[in-house]
Amino acid sequence: MQKKNTRKAGFTLVEIMIVVAIIGLLAAIAIPNFVKARTTSQQNACINNLRLIDSSKQQWALEQRKQSSDTPQGSDLQPYLGRGSGGELPTCPVDSTSTWANSYTAQNVGTKPTCLVVPSTHILP
Repeated sequence: MQKKNTRKAGFTLVEIMIVVAIIGLLAAIAIPNFVKARTTSQQNACINNLRLIDSSKQQWALEQRKQSSDTPQGSDLQPYLGRGSGGELPTCPVDSTSTWANSYTAQNVGTKPTCLVVPSTHILP
């Protein structure tokens, strides 16, 4: 009588545990970098919005012959933001539920706009 030596192909428990450990290590390295990249991109987007608001205030004042002490409304700046008169005003990307009024303060023409959501790091240079 011959004995058949059949061996089932597959991975051992140790091999599977090593693969899972390596995937966990890679995830532990990648996730904090992803969060940091997301925060940085949101900050850059907000600062770019502040630049757009500031340049639209300057253009509004120039075309409407306003002084540096005059304060434009959001509807005054809307045509100069490149969104048309019926478009939406920009909002801070950190808070997806925020509106124009909750995100930015336009103030007068001579003052830089500010972010109301994260005023400590979203600053126009």
